Amino acid sequence: MTAVQRILCCVTVASLLALLPAGQQAMAGRLKVQEFTLANGLTVLLVEEHKAPVITVQIWYKVGSRNEVMGRAGLSHMLEHMMFKGTPKYGKGEFSKIIEKNGGTDNAFTSQDYTAYFENLAADKLELTLEMEANRMKGLLLDDKEFQLEREVVKEERRLRVEDVPTAYLVEEMYAQAFMEHPYHWPIIGWFNDLNAMTREDLKAYYEKYYVPNNATLVIVGDVTAETALPVIKKHFEGIPKGSPPPPPSIVEPEQKGERRIVVKRKAQLPFIYFGYKVPNFKSPDVHALAVLENILSTGKSARLYDALVYRKKQALQVGADYNEFAADPELFTFYAMVKPGVKIADVEKAVLAEIERLKKEPPTEKELRKAKNQVAAHYLFEQDSVFRQAMLLGTAETVGAGWQYIADYVDKLSSVTKEDVQRVARNYLNEDTRTVGILIPLPPKPKGAPAAGGAR
Repeated sequence: MTAVQRILCCVTVASLLALLPAGQQAMAGRLKVQEFTLANGLTVLLVEEHKAPVITVQIWYKVGSRNEVMGRAGLSHMLEHMMFKGTPKYGKGEFSKIIEKNGGTDNAFTSQDYTAYFENLAADKLELTLEMEANRMKGLLLDDKEFQLEREVVKEERRLRVEDVPTAYLVEEMYAQAFMEHPYHWPIIGWFNDLNAMTREDLKAYYEKYYVPNNATLVIVGDVTAETALPVIKKHFEGIPKGSPPPPPSIVEPEQKGERRIVVKRKAQLPFIYFGYKVPNFKSPDVHALAVLENILSTGKSARLYDALVYRKKQALQVGADYNEFAADPELFTFYAMVKPGVKIADVEKAVLAEIERLKKEPPTEKELRKAKNQVAAHYLFEQDSVFRQAMLLGTAETVGAGWQYIADYVDKLSSVTKEDVQRVARNYLNEDTRTVGILIPLPPKPKGAPAAGGAR
């Protein structure tokens, strides 16, 4: 989740805080995951939730932009698009039409570390969605004409979401500076030159390598039982041949030995700053303290960054931080700020850094710590109330390598975080030498009749 999404999620957290200890016990007691492994290596996670006659079916493939190679950025995302272009049994677009006709919804998403597909529908439609997902795991057409058309769709998507959005463009540029060798260097959607160079043969080889049962996890949460679901799962998936285990990426990002900075000048309304520090992922015992640190700095209008830059100093319109512990490899702890008109970018940067330094010198108060731990735990509790979000949490944790048990143990480990832990991780990780800074400087509007800037990357 992004920092903004977490803020929205925590709007109603206050009403839950008084009940949190009981809620924590409920979460630990009710997350009952049944795990199975088919003969071909497909992992199955099943959670019985009988409060409504609905299910979510999600299949997670351990492949994302992290698995791509230089010159072919965007393969994972392009293949996600092509998964809706048909098999010999179900033609172009029929997958989604059938799901919709049966009262359900479906979609997919690609990240740096995984690609996932999901269907939300009535519980009695379980076999329908399983049969169709199994069908496209082994029988995708990958028609060249459809690929050519869809590549233009993805390029237009890049224009709309990145090229025409100055802040998104800055984020992409900052990541390219922060990771010089690791595949987190390139964007999930790919660059224009890579998309233009991509071929149908590239996609076919990628599909055959990564879309195999022993590289996937099937997650089902809802009104279902293992006794009825498992035979149906085996019926449709166990006949798919096991593939050679795809090797994980071997590139390790070299140690950063000094601050990096990049300035982007684009037509934009306001200046924007986005920077990040190298931090560990779920493999480190520090992740829970880092999650609390993010909350203290960023979650809600009483958080330190908002209180200082928006409310008291009135230097920023938006400000926040984000930490994603569910990354397959160490990622970034990021900060962002939308500069208020008439305020200097340098002053906003100094103000954000001052709040970071203040936390290094002064640990959070007991009230701040308690509130932050409650809000982080409450976020996880809310996730359990939705069959879809529960499956998302399990699928993410299992696919990046943390394992679904990480979710079950999360709140217990969070409770042991101290204010000294929060101060320690701030001192250890939020340091200048591992920082990469991106600055967006708005350009004045071009005179009428002047040619627009262009060019592909």
